[in-house]
Order: sequence, then structure tokens, then C-alpha cells
Amino acid sequence: MTGEDMIDLGGQVALVTGAGQNAGRAIARELARHNCGGVAVNDFVAERAEAVAEEIRATGIKAVAVPFDVCDLEAVRAAVATATAELGPVTVLVNNAGMAGPNQQIRAAKNFWEDDPAEWGKFLGTNLYGVLNCCHATIPAMVEAKRGRIVTIVSDSGRTGEPRLAVYAAAKAGANGFVRSIAKEVGRYGVTCNAVSLSSLMPDMPQEKLDEFMQSDHAKKQMSNYIIRRYGRSHDVAALVTFLCSEAASWITGQTYPLNGGYVTD
Repeated sequence: MTGEDMIDLGGQVALVTGAGQNAGRAIARELARHNCGGVAVNDFVAERAEAVAEEIRATGIKAVAVPFDVCDLEAVRAAVATATAELGPVTVLVNNAGMAGPNQQIRAAKNFWEDDPAEWGKFLGTNLYGVLNCCHATIPAMVEAKRGRIVTIVSDSGRTGEPRLAVYAAAKAGANGFVRSIAKEVGRYGVTCNAVSLSSLMPDMPQEKLDEFMQSDHAKKQMSNYIIRRYGRSHDVAALVTFLCSEAASWITGQTYPLNGGYVTD
């Protein structure tokens, strides 16, 4: 695709965390479509990571499954070493793993002062420390290569605040601040670092349940907050992330891009 594709990745090798399903899967597959030299597919669940890696290999692009928990720095380092040995140096990192850690969804519940402090770690670990771990493990190769792209998925919760999700919002806000700081450190080496701030994506559930959910008062009320009255789709996320990873975005860094259907307009 080189020379024909404006969103060209120039043969770089990518690591996408939380890529075994939903938006992460869409990101990994979209990167593979745009001259990616290989994709390391991460998920906490090994079977999910391997399934997506196989989908990518079926298109003729190299891919390897690297299951690990982003909260485990040594596991992250080992996975990056594996990806490097099989695909080449990782110079594209997409920090997509999030929510409340492996296999847990975000659900607003108690006020902060009523919350159990033992619950804080599951939000801070995946959404903040996971980002730090993956950046710490991959940036040295980017610096050496004098090229690279880092894109971190954050949340409008961290930009605007979210009642009964204070620790999650704090973790996402922390990741957002980290993105801006790292951008100022790595820019001289040809590495860009940006964030994509999401609002609600289409729930992942069987079609029959999804149809029922979309007719619920909860869904209708939630969508009424969006200028474009629908939930975000995985491809919406994949398209923006791929652009930010491409050569077309080489003069964009330290920025946060809201992808939210107009939920917030500042």
C-alpha cells in the first residue's frame, strides 16, 4: 500500500492491548490493513488474543498473540521481547486495555466516600499503571529507531468528571496527563504520543438482547446526551487510532481527541 494509502504505517510493528474483542480487535485489524509490519495482539484471555491474531494472519499480515495483564510489568516486558523476536521492534503502541480490569465492566455504584478502598486498585491498575508499564517497555525501541507512535484510549469521564466513578475518572485523567508529558519527552526522537477520549460504545451483547436494550429507557436517555444520537462503534475508534498511528499524523502530538458523538463539545 505504500505510496497509495494516505494512512500508511510504513511497515511498523504494533502492539495493541486489550485487543481480543470490541474496539481493541477493530484497532488491531485496521492497523493490519494499512501496511503494518506485524501486530502483537494482547488480551488477558489467551484464546481471544490468538483468535484475533489468526484473523490478521489470514489477511497475509504477520501477527502474534501476547496474552498478559497490563498491570504486570514483567509480563509486559516479556511480551514485548516475544513480539520483537517474532515481528521486529515495536514502534507503535496502542494502550486500549481499560475498564475495571480483566473481564470486569464499569458500573456506576456508590459515592466515593462510600466506596471500598480495596476497589480502587482495579481502576488505577489497568487504566493508569497499565499505560505506564506498556510505555516503559516499548519506548526504548522507539527512541533507538527514532520513530514511533503511542496512542492511549482515555475517557470523557476523565475530562468532565463522572459521579460514582471518581476513581475510574481519576485514572483516565492521570493517563491523559501522562500522554502530554511523555509527548514532550519523546518528540525529539520522532515519536508522537496522543490520546483518544471516548464516551459510551455500543454494548457487546447478542443481537436479541441488544435490540431489547436499545429500546430501553436507559439507552434512550443515554443517547439523548449525544448530538449524533447513537453509541460509538468499534470502527469509529479504529479509524481515528489508525490515523494517529500513520505518517499522515506525524506533526500531531500531545493532543487529546474526543470521540464522543458530541457528548462534550469543548
